This record gives sequence, structure tokens and C-alpha cells, in this order.
Amino acid sequence: MDFKQFYQDKYPAGVSLDVDLNQYKSMVDVFEQATKKYGDKPAFSAVGATLTYRDLDIQSRNFAAWLQNHTDLKLGDRIAVQMPNVSQYPVIIYGAMRAGLIVVNTNPLYTKREMEHQFNDSGARALVVLANMADKAEKLVPNTGIEHVIVSEVADMHSPFKRTLMNAAVKYLKKMVPPFNIPGAHKLPAVLAAGAKEKFTPVEIKPDDLAVLQYTGGTTGVAKGAMLTHANLMANVIQVRPMLEDQIIDGQEVIIAPLPLYHIYSFTLNCGIMLEAGAHNILIPNPRDIPGFVKELKKHKFSAFMGLNTLFVALCNNEDFQDLDFSALKLTASGGMALTSDTAKTWQRVTGCEITEGYGLTETSPVVTFNPHSAVQIGTIGLPIPSTFVKTIDDEGNETPIGEPGELCVKGPQVMRGYWQRPDDTRKSFTEDGYFRTGDVALIQEDGYLRIVDRKKDMIIVSGFNVYPNEVEDVIISHPNVVECAAVGVPDDKSGEVVKAYVVANKEGVSANELKEFCRERLTAYKVPKHFEFRDELPKTNVGKILRRELRDEANDQSKQNKDSEQGEESKA
Repeated sequence: MDFKQFYQDKYPAGVSLDVDLNQYKSMVDVFEQATKKYGDKPAFSAVGATLTYRDLDIQSRNFAAWLQNHTDLKLGDRIAVQMPNVSQYPVIIYGAMRAGLIVVNTNPLYTKREMEHQFNDSGARALVVLANMADKAEKLVPNTGIEHVIVSEVADMHSPFKRTLMNAAVKYLKKMVPPFNIPGAHKLPAVLAAGAKEKFTPVEIKPDDLAVLQYTGGTTGVAKGAMLTHANLMANVIQVRPMLEDQIIDGQEVIIAPLPLYHIYSFTLNCGIMLEAGAHNILIPNPRDIPGFVKELKKHKFSAFMGLNTLFVALCNNEDFQDLDFSALKLTASGGMALTSDTAKTWQRVTGCEITEGYGLTETSPVVTFNPHSAVQIGTIGLPIPSTFVKTIDDEGNETPIGEPGELCVKGPQVMRGYWQRPDDTRKSFTEDGYFRTGDVALIQEDGYLRIVDRKKDMIIVSGFNVYPNEVEDVIISHPNVVECAAVGVPDDKSGEVVKAYVVANKEGVSANELKEFCRERLTAYKVPKHFEFRDELPKTNVGKILRRELRDEANDQSKQNKDSEQGEESKA
């Protein structure tokens, strides 16, 4: 189709097909302009500490100066950052970027095996880690190229007296910090204090320089680093803003940020889009603690909320949440996993605010499509954001007609440069005419809105986190009593999907509990199968390839039958 002609009249008034992508020179430029513009306005709050935009500027400059004067790290070197949602996170990532380093976001839930792979694959030379998980880092740092370790504690952004008390309570009373000893490690407060005494030399950063290596699972069973440039991230900041229309007023918004900043969704939204808009980001370190989460929400008259389906469900089921003041809430954005119509209706009934859903991937910085606020269509992923081209193709690479499903392909300034040190994977991920192949099957409606109908890839999405079957299978098959296995995603009311493993054991046998414990030692919790089913054999193609789709369809049919049966019993009652 002629993309521009088809879409020219599909957007609400004031939203253009294209945007000016030359407003900033780099993500550092985005950051520095925001800190100058918003000064003493609050920027990030977490665990009782609030940093203003001026604080962010000063502390990130101190961190950058320390890196420049106390290490031999240079432009383009990688620094791994393993932190939950605490206010020092933006200080660290922007300090690193100001020093010309590439940020490697690392999931705090990672096991030692997963951490070691990411650190070695990225070639990280430095690590900033929260003390709560530094014991894992202690064991693996000697097996990596990491030369500089900075350890931060939860309350490091508080005043010295309060910081000492709170960190001691976390360590000794709550016992949330396992013992560790990393020779030569530096404490973040000391780093920032030392950096304040040093000269910071601004680094020339080009738009095409890498800003972040954002790791995503791969069909080969190992995580791959998506190379996101400053231009990629800047583009997404600029592209998304028009789709929000008049819902975001510079310097006035208070946004709740429960999703992890190390995930690309929240990283771009909170450390990019909302930072550029001068919003006050309320970081929630542990959103699974719903009572604690709601207690924090009571303190703020929030105007925006970023979340995903499972979180919306959990909150709406909490009576204290239902009693909150939602009078200022005007924007709720959903991403990371599919939003169900029931959840959308419940959220609107409880809060009075409609949910706006979008779609994106790690490889696209992440936003590809978004529902414009004035024209939301629940059940769709919205319209392509400005300066983004989309098309759907069949298995032969031919473009499918409007209304017919095909693999969704994307071209735009937010699309990654490629996978870090994986030219073959990069080549396979793009069409000959330069579109990124998402692996998701979608259709484009006559009105231009997109709808996801299936996933071509076998990826499983658990509470917004990507789980790749090969990685799970590689762990299970390493058990001495397992002959073969297959991992698939099955529906789950709480997390959207969970992992189910089909296992063929040898004559020695193995139990589901044994396998679950085996997986827990080697996989992040959300990747551990919730269900195990033992079989004598698994369905295969005539060349011996396990038919995951057949197993997934079977599991989905069984899940549907169980649900129908439950509903039937309820209606009888």
C-alpha cells in the first residue's frame, strides 16, 4: 500500500504523520535541557527521597566526573547497571551517558548464570549494583571483564544521617542485604562526594553513538543486546509526545512509575518522555507489595499512571485502592503485555480514567504504535506513531492486504541498529527493504488501527517480561534425568501467561517439584515453569523438530475448557 496516502487522514487533528527529529543532539542533550528548564521542580521520588531536576544535574555530573577522573573508562565503554526503582537510578544512567559510556541495563532478578552471560557478552568494564544483590555479583565478577564496581544502598539519596539509619535498618533489622565482599568496590555516596571535587569535561556525543545495550531473549536461548543509539531513544521521546495530545502539560504532571526502569518500556517513558516533559516520577520499588503500593499512592495527587494488565487487575481488586482520590488522573497507559477488555472496563469504572494501549519491542526503543488519547480503540494497539512505517507480510515476504493478517514489520528512526556482535541475527531480523521483523502477527484495519492476532515467534510474555522457550528448555534438558522437553506459554489470570513445560524423563524419573527447584537455581523466577506435564513422547515434525505450537494449542484448548466448565458450575449455582 501507499503508506502515507493510506494514513494521511487517519490521525486526530493536530497529530502529524511526521515529526521534527532534530530537536536534540543526544539523550544527554534531552537530559541537560530538561534539568535547566525545570530546575527545582521534583523529578524522581522513591523510598521517601525526592530529587529535583537540579539535583539530578548536579549528582549525575558528580558521577560522570568520578568516572572520568578515578577510572580509565572511555567513550564507548560499557557500564552495567543493576538497580530496582530507586531515585539514584537516573543519576547513574545519565552520569554514565554524560561520561560517554554505554548503559547495560541488568535485571536485578537475574541469576548468577544470567548475569555472567550479559556482563561477558556486553564486555562491561564497570558495574553499579544495589547492595541487596551484591552477593551474587561477588561470585561472578572475577569471571567477567568488570574492573570497577560501585555499590549503592536503598537510601543513598537521603541526607547522611537519615541514609545511615535507613540503610542500617534495611541491612540489620529487615535483613534484606546478604553478606558480600567485593574487593576494591566503591560506595556510591563516596563516589558522588569525590566526583563533586573533580572537574567534569563534557563529552561530544553523536546521535549515532550507542546509548544503551538493552538485552532481550533470543530464539537461540541466549539473551541478545539490542543496540539502541541516542538517535533511537531521542526519536521515540519525540514521536510519542504528539500521541498524548494535550494530556501532558510541561512541568505539571505527577506520574506513577511501578514498572522497572531497567525495562525498556519504563526506561523510555520515565527517563525520557516524562523527564523531557518535566514530570514528577513517583518510583515504586516493589509493586508486588500491593498494600505498600497503595499506601504510597495515598501520598500523591497523581495525574498519570503507567502499568500493564496484571498490575491493573491486582490494584482494582484492592479495596483501599478503590477508595483513592482519582480526580487528577487523566492518563493511564498500558504496554508490555496484552490488555484485556475486562481489565480496561474495570479500571475505568474504578478510576474514571480510560486506559490507552500501545505496542512496542526492545528493538524499537520501544514504542511502535499507540492509541491517541482522543480516539482510543480498546482491543487494538493503536496507530503507528509519527515517522513510523508499518506493514504486514506473508511467509514469502509479500505484503498482505489491509484486513488480512501477516507478520508485522516496522521501519522508523526508533528501530535499533542491530544486535550487539551478532551480524547474522541482525540480518535475519530485517527484510531486504529495511523493515524490522517483529515476529508478531497483526492486521491493519481499514481505519488504520492495528490489532495483534498471534505471535509468530514462540515467545512467552509473563507479566510483561519476555521468556524465550529455548532458554527454559536448555536449563531443563541439562537435568540428568530429562530426555527432552518443550516450553510453551499458557493463559493465566494473574500474569497473562505462565510457562508450562512438557517433559520426557528417562527411566530414573524426576518429579515436578525437583524440576521446579532445579529451574529456580538457574532461572529468574518469572521464567520458572509453573506447570509441568510428563509424557512418553512429544509431538514432532517428520524431521524431528518438536511441535511447540501443537502443545501450546492443546494447552490453550484445555485452559478454555476448564474456564468454560468453571463458568458452567457458577451458573448452576
